[in-house]
Amino acid sequence: MSENTIETARLSKYVGARVARVEDRKYLMGRGQYVDDIDLRGMLHVAFVRSPHAHALIRSIDASAAKALDGVVAVFTGEDIADVPPLVTALAREEVKAVTHRLLPTDKARFVGEAIVAVVAHSRAIAEDGCELVDIEWQPLPAVVDPEAAMQPGAPVLHDDVPDNNIAHIEMDRGDVEGAFAAADVVVTKRFRSARVIGAPLETRGVVADYDVGTGHLTVWSSTQMPHFVRTMIAPTIGMSEGSVQVIAPDVGGGFGLKAHIFVEEALIPLFCHRLMKPVKWIEDRIEHNLASAHSKGMVMEASIAASQDGKILGMKGHYIGDSGAYSVYPWTALIDPLPAASLLPSIYDVQNVKFVVDAPMTNKCQTSAYRGVGFTSGHSLRETLIDDLSRKLDMDPVELRLKNCISGEPYLSATGLQYDGGSYSECIVKAQEMLDYDGFRKRQAEAREQGRYIGIGFSPYVEPCGWGSKGAQAIGFPAQFYDTVSVTMDPDGSVIVSSGSSSHGQGIFTTLAQIVADRLGVKIENVRVVDGDSTKASYGFGTFASRSAVVHGSATFRAGTDIREKLLRIAGNLLEADPADIELHDGQAFVKGVPEATLPIAQVAGVAYFGGDLRPADQEHAMTATRHFDAEQEYSNGIVACTVEVDVETGATKILDLAAVEDCGTMLNPMIVEGQMFGAIAQGIGIALYESLEYSPEGQMLSATLMDYLFPSPMEVPHIDVGHFETPSPHTENGQKGMGEAGTISAPAAVFNAVADALSPFGAQIDRSPLRPEDVFDLVRGTVTPV
Repeated sequence: MSENTIETARLSKYVGARVARVEDRKYLMGRGQYVDDIDLRGMLHVAFVRSPHAHALIRSIDASAAKALDGVVAVFTGEDIADVPPLVTALAREEVKAVTHRLLPTDKARFVGEAIVAVVAHSRAIAEDGCELVDIEWQPLPAVVDPEAAMQPGAPVLHDDVPDNNIAHIEMDRGDVEGAFAAADVVVTKRFRSARVIGAPLETRGVVADYDVGTGHLTVWSSTQMPHFVRTMIAPTIGMSEGSVQVIAPDVGGGFGLKAHIFVEEALIPLFCHRLMKPVKWIEDRIEHNLASAHSKGMVMEASIAASQDGKILGMKGHYIGDSGAYSVYPWTALIDPLPAASLLPSIYDVQNVKFVVDAPMTNKCQTSAYRGVGFTSGHSLRETLIDDLSRKLDMDPVELRLKNCISGEPYLSATGLQYDGGSYSECIVKAQEMLDYDGFRKRQAEAREQGRYIGIGFSPYVEPCGWGSKGAQAIGFPAQFYDTVSVTMDPDGSVIVSSGSSSHGQGIFTTLAQIVADRLGVKIENVRVVDGDSTKASYGFGTFASRSAVVHGSATFRAGTDIREKLLRIAGNLLEADPADIELHDGQAFVKGVPEATLPIAQVAGVAYFGGDLRPADQEHAMTATRHFDAEQEYSNGIVACTVEVDVETGATKILDLAAVEDCGTMLNPMIVEGQMFGAIAQGIGIALYESLEYSPEGQMLSATLMDYLFPSPMEVPHIDVGHFETPSPHTENGQKGMGEAGTISAPAAVFNAVADALSPFGAQIDRSPLRPEDVFDLVRGTVTPV
């Protein structure tokens, strides 16, 4: 942290306080505006003909009947837009193959739900009727839905330029892994299959485009987490300059990472608008969302841990096979799950002998993408359940085993190259023990077993890579640039506008950025307005994902605010005839330290900046605007989720009794927002653990296309969550904050799995899959588990 940060902490009024969210008023009043609320005169609507086959050649398309339907304006096939550049997903690594994704395919369909034909009409209903009239001659091909089968010789090939179906094969080997395993007294190995899940935000995807013929300006509204990046990518696709394209993310009803990509629909809708010279809208329905948006976390994994008899972990190795789906998601690639999972293999444990293998084969399924916690979730579940398996094999308490191998709280370089910035790793584990009364629980557990009841406790400590900047992304294995920019402007009346490259969709970004700048400039928070989500009105940024808003946008806001602060101090010093170093800004006033009568309203100081003439320092410019960027160092928060459960061996039902979550995200800018993020992430983690799975038939047919077939936890399944906090400030960010939005989803599933395994330890239960449904519990009790 800088000296400026320390000074701000001394005068802080808002940072660290439980400030009510400033953005919620309009939502409570029903004044939010989402993409589907955009209603333009003469607007056309789009529906897509989507493939009913998992893999099939397109022999011919006859759209004549659809074109003849009253109300249909146009029909587009892949041949109609063959001149449009495709999306090409690649990564600057020699192990990674580029994958081409045409906006509408001309050769074949590669998964059920892939968009093949677009029908544009005066209403969505007419467009859907037109889709029914499109006649496509298909030649079905064999499909491959299992990622391991997709890598076998003779497997159906999805893309001719990737004949082995594998987007990437990556290996890492650090230390003396084979020596560690040879010297071990105990080796435990586990194969784990994590189900595909989906972010399923309340608002599905949606795009509206409007082209102004008079100005040559295209406006696009998209439910996205990264409006500037959408503009950068779609402008060349439709042959326009970025300066002629404005992308607006209005109010966004949730994203969870799923909307941090470029989808074909985001390019197609502006393209149709540009060609037809009419405003065009497409709103995804829930079936389309489940079929064809993006799935996440589906992996087949295997890991081994070598240990000495006294419980010291000597080495780790793992193989992570991501189920990529039919394409490599743009821009992250299909490595977004398996590579992060592998990079975090050692986690908080002090082990320097580590190796892993990563594969990312394509299958005839929907593409996979980022979703809260990305592949960290699945990899964490594998490692932490394996740690519990090791504790049982050693007959050692699982908490004792973790504490024995836990790193210290100092900065630490993991075997996989992650530079942790310090934390409260063991302290969080001990705190969770206390919160759940660990010793008392063990006594109650013994009593319950005597009564024929099966209760268990599970611990899941974590370290969360967060605040993705360039260095953090590169450490995980994604060589790319991820800086962001913020502008701060003080108007003549002392009010402040913060323009950020972020894109808020529920995180409370408007509140936290306003807190930071209000403290920095000494103004009241109600006099700060935050603008984001608009590529024209907001400074360029890569958007909101990977727990980066507080870290990256918050630090850039601090720095831009500091530049304005320095101008205010010089003007106030001039007016109050004092050294600028003796001026303080607080609660809307500028005053001289130790001289309470020497004070001026900050609004008066701002007015002088604009209109004060000689009252302003002669060498100071009029502008009260500052723009700063921030590119984060590697940032890592840490903590633990622990829970107790009761398993009904007669019904297979699992009930979570108590749940404790301890978080260390550095300086908490707003504890209320931090806890809200914890609660939401943990709820999603519980869904991953016990309920959620996108299922496909062996032929590649989606079996979970509706919410009748895809189960979420309700408030009845999410218990009361007790929270605890530590604050280990980051040495790299302004204010010392770290990201924390994904930790609950990363760690909660393993806590549940370990608690269930502990409850069923009399049956020798070992968890090897997610979700853990009642029928899986029955198999654990009966000892009839089918290997994954």
